[in-house]
Amino acid sequence: MRDITIEEALRIKDRLFVDVRSPGEFTEATIPGAINVPLLDNEERARVGTVYRHQGPEDAKELGLEYVSPKFPGMMKRIKQLSSQYTVVVFCWRGGLRSKTVCEMSKIMGLTVLRLVGGYKAYRRYVNDFLNRPSLPGRAVVLHGLTGVGKTDILNLLENLDVGVLDLEAMANNRGSVFGSIGLGEQPSQKMFESRIVEVLSSPKCGAAFAVECESRRIGRLILPDLLLNSMTGGSHILLYASMEKRIERLVNMYAGNPNNVVGLHKGIDSLTKRLGKNKAEELKAMVTRGDYAPFMEYLLVNYYDPLYRYPEGPSEQYPLSVCTDNPKTAALKIAEFMRELVAQIGASPVVVQ
Repeated sequence: MRDITIEEALRIKDRLFVDVRSPGEFTEATIPGAINVPLLDNEERARVGTVYRHQGPEDAKELGLEYVSPKFPGMMKRIKQLSSQYTVVVFCWRGGLRSKTVCEMSKIMGLTVLRLVGGYKAYRRYVNDFLNRPSLPGRAVVLHGLTGVGKTDILNLLENLDVGVLDLEAMANNRGSVFGSIGLGEQPSQKMFESRIVEVLSSPKCGAAFAVECESRRIGRLILPDLLLNSMTGGSHILLYASMEKRIERLVNMYAGNPNNVVGLHKGIDSLTKRLGKNKAEELKAMVTRGDYAPFMEYLLVNYYDPLYRYPEGPSEQYPLSVCTDNPKTAALKIAEFMRELVAQIGASPVVVQ
């Protein structure tokens, strides 16, 4: 067993973080990419904590040992399997008894693992330090455009072109509108959201420039860090535009075909009743129920989304680059070239942020 700092661990290419905290702690927030091999389950951890508070540390340790002893063979089998493929870095909440126990037992079994100094708390300090720096090394290239122009599609294509990409809506599990959560499940915690942002922004790909969709300060219930918002405000801005037909087609493909989306769409329409009027809201809900998605989406674009965001419907001199996304692949190539030229102009070069 060897202790290692979070900075050292993040520099190891074949590392695998193993979180030995309870499933509840792991679900709340962990280091991105970590897997959970819990020493105690949620109920066991709660009982040990209760005993610690009311009877003292010695009784708590005895109860903990009673819980974990039967689990050691299975845990060691799992650690052995993982350590044959990766450099395993074990962590708990503070780098204390739980991770030490697993690492000591691994050592007895002849397995080579590393223990993260300070545990998850050390990683949170790393994230906070990153987000409190004065600026980002990479230039933000911000994609603007009306709903349905395919900003997310473009980000996905840019990733395949080896361009730095920060897909905030994917990280937040929300598209940032009244219909933004439909079909996406629960949002992560704020801590996990910030961790995902830092993981991407500290990668070599984003060291010179990164593409990101224009977002407000809040995506669903999650808040964008000030560091990122400031970088986006001061970055380079690109306008995306598309024909109404293509925009409608994208939205129909996004929401139609899944019966489970109907309830979410009805709920979103209900939230717009005051703006649209009760009769129109009921009419739109009926369209969704019948499966008339194209006229439903067209109405929303013309009467809600476009007046709300007020982006130009075509090329604009307000932006250094305006790109039609009717052909997404062609659009992505133009944006990738713009980003490469931008990096050359500002003399930036990819860096690894530690």
